Amino acid sequence: MEMTFWEFWLRDAAGIVTDYFKFATIAFVIFYIILKKPMWFRKVQKKLPKLTDYGRDIMYSMISVSIFATVGLMVFYYGGEYTWRYNNIEEYGYFYLGFSWVLMFAIHDTYFYWMHRAMHHPFLFKHVHLVHHKSTNPSPWTAYAFHPIEGFLEAMIVPIIAFSIPTYGNSLGYFFLFQIMYNVYGHLGFELYPKGFHKTWIGKYINTSVAHNLHHDKFDGNYGLYFLIWDRWFGTVRTDYDSTYEITTEGQAREVKAVHEPVLQGA
Repeated sequence: MEMTFWEFWLRDAAGIVTDYFKFATIAFVIFYIILKKPMWFRKVQKKLPKLTDYGRDIMYSMISVSIFATVGLMVFYYGGEYTWRYNNIEEYGYFYLGFSWVLMFAIHDTYFYWMHRAMHHPFLFKHVHLVHHKSTNPSPWTAYAFHPIEGFLEAMIVPIIAFSIPTYGNSLGYFFLFQIMYNVYGHLGFELYPKGFHKTWIGKYINTSVAHNLHHDKFDGNYGLYFLIWDRWFGTVRTDYDSTYEITTEGQAREVKAVHEPVLQGA
């Protein structure tokens, strides 16, 4: 029996809410309660967000979830037959199945970088992106805390991928499940990658919790989602990224400054 409009919407919304709260709650309980003391040396900013920050982030995250569910509804309920989704794996083969994930990462990271940089235009920042940046010391609950307009722009990656490349079965759904998990890590406030990772041949191009935490703390630079590739190509990696990563992973205290430091040009 085919699902109705509202059944489809409720299924998607419930799925996103469940995934978001599941991973955000697990991360919060582990790092902000159970392992807070032993992992405190890896806390990027040596302070905790306020209760009001948690409440505001959760409220806006619920709004974002409803927007993501609505966009998903419009794409797959009304336009499903026009997407590039396929169910016969032999149609493109196993090699393409793996390569499609590379394409999804590349497309999403590229879209996010340029959309994110646009959000930092003074007008858009003041009226839209500032909601997300109210969390200057982010937590797992910050991952989806967007202004409705930004939430819509974030969700537009769904039709961009669905209508541009072939995706097998529910691989797009699993991809966005990973996106939630990595987004929670990015806003975690604790660095999980090992000491020296940021200097390795691959780690130099991977976005870390330190990198994104600096973006929230200083309001500019480090615009990537999964990677720092675009940041390095366009000179928007912050000059204090390497030193902050080293201080965080070595357990040294970092002075939290309110001033905005310049980003590195030509990194």
